[in-house]
Amino acid sequence: MKEYTAQMSNWAGRWRLYVVLLGGLVFQWPEHDFGPGPTVPTVEERSRALTALGFVVTDGAEWEWIEYSETHEDDTSPVRLLATIQVCSRDGGQP
Repeated sequence: MKEYTAQMSNWAGRWRLYVVLLGGLVFQWPEHDFGPGPTVPTVEERSRALTALGFVVTDGAEWEWIEYSETHEDDTSPVRLLATIQVCSRDGGQP
């Protein structure tokens, strides 16, 4: 079963979840917008969004959070958060 990386980030006050499809164009990646809001979507909300996109979390996978600067190598730059998790297609095939 082929695995993919799902990522979730916040930009301009909106949490967005997308599945990275290597070799595909970014605008073609499956994506879910949680809408505006200051709170991080729950694990259940993320799971429902992935299911709606045709994916499920792989067995044993957990969300991992990465912190990075908005402007590379600028310690005064705002910090952004990126969450990642391994997923696979719900039906086991290609998305």
